[in-house]
Amino acid sequence: MEIRQLELFLAVIDCNSVTRAAEKACVSPGAISMQLRSLASELHTDLFVRSGKHLVPTPAALRLAEHARVVTRQMRDIEFEFDSNPVTDSRLFHFATGATTLIHRLGEPLQLLRERYPDTPIHITVSATEEMVAGLLSRRFDLALITLPFPVDDLVVTQLFDEELLIVQRSDHPMGRWRVDNIKPAQLQDAPFLLYPKRSNMRSIIDGFFAEIGQRPRVIMEADDTAAIRRLVESGFGYSILPEFALRDQPEKLRVFRVPGRKIVRQQALAMVRTEHPRALTLQVAKFLEQQIRTKP
Repeated sequence: MEIRQLELFLAVIDCNSVTRAAEKACVSPGAISMQLRSLASELHTDLFVRSGKHLVPTPAALRLAEHARVVTRQMRDIEFEFDSNPVTDSRLFHFATGATTLIHRLGEPLQLLRERYPDTPIHITVSATEEMVAGLLSRRFDLALITLPFPVDDLVVTQLFDEELLIVQRSDHPMGRWRVDNIKPAQLQDAPFLLYPKRSNMRSIIDGFFAEIGQRPRVIMEADDTAAIRRLVESGFGYSILPEFALRDQPEKLRVFRVPGRKIVRQQALAMVRTEHPRALTLQVAKFLEQQIRTKP
């Protein structure tokens, strides 16, 4: 017994006619009649009898129809759950990204993504790289935009762009335009810093920078939120090191620095779990976002 036989059988039940069922299923009446005979033979029972010009289902056929509707509905559910066609895949799609990249780089690409896949529910999670990678490996996320360097042995990674991390401090004098000044490593020794938590990937990058320049800052506060750190720096609590995109609308009370010859860079990359059976929609969305993000300045 095949699922196609049950579908054609139900078409005849619903249409009360082999001819009309054939038109609905886009097959010939002869093909349906052959499938009905094969199904009746396999079940060792008559499924239809003729009454004049009409085809009447037997009690056995009515009982079979009840089971067939359940089976075909379950088959459709399975096909929906594992749909590999990106055009018809309407299952929930989970995308994760960091807050700064979401705010400053993903607005238009995500808008275009929604227009491209209007029937696909897309859920966005804002998180740190270490949490996004854990979500990819546990299959909670389909795709994530993460910060490198980070261990990615079980992931497929597509690097997108580099972003500089810059040293920031409150300015007592109005800053009329965007500019990045130089600062000497010795000026950072024992300076008060507001940084990301020790557990975060961003903090690992920053700590590596301080090790390179041979300085040890005095960390007075830690926070996950870039906007919160920036606000505290503007209020005069100390220095910090923040992504360039979060500083481009540089307010008058914020100075921006780099140590000459010691650029701090994080790489932004799309990541998905490495598997022999990737979701086709994930591959398509990753390719689409890559194209959109690479074309944006």
